[in-house]
Amino acid sequence: MTDVRRDMLDQLTTRLVRENQVLVVEDLSVATLSRAGRGKGRRRKAKLNQAILDASWGELLRQLRYKCEWYGRELVVVDRFFPSTRRCSACQAVGQRLDVSVRRWTCSGCGAVHDRDVNAAVNLRDEGLRLLAA
Repeated sequence: MTDVRRDMLDQLTTRLVRENQVLVVEDLSVATLSRAGRGKGRRRKAKLNQAILDASWGELLRQLRYKCEWYGRELVVVDRFFPSTRRCSACQAVGQRLDVSVRRWTCSGCGAVHDRDVNAAVNLRDEGLRLLAA
């Protein structure tokens, strides 16, 4: 299984680096994300933790770093404390923290309705390009 995962990550990162001039990723703390769950939802949290570890995010980032150097591409790493999921991509208002179970939310500033993941991707792209230009 390890070889299959490593091969999949190798193919994915090679394709990403070859097809893009700039890659933007969020610097996530895998150790923090995979902390043990407590209370009522601990079994669900344990399954999420296993999925996080199975995804090999650290290995993905490691491969992206060296392949971007090989191919002369830019890798921009956005700080983990950047509020990508709770900042409105339309008006840039920062809302309150959202529970992981909240998949859609409405901005209190402009009323835009956001899908959590799509909004975070737009915010990360914009922040990455801003950091690249600076």
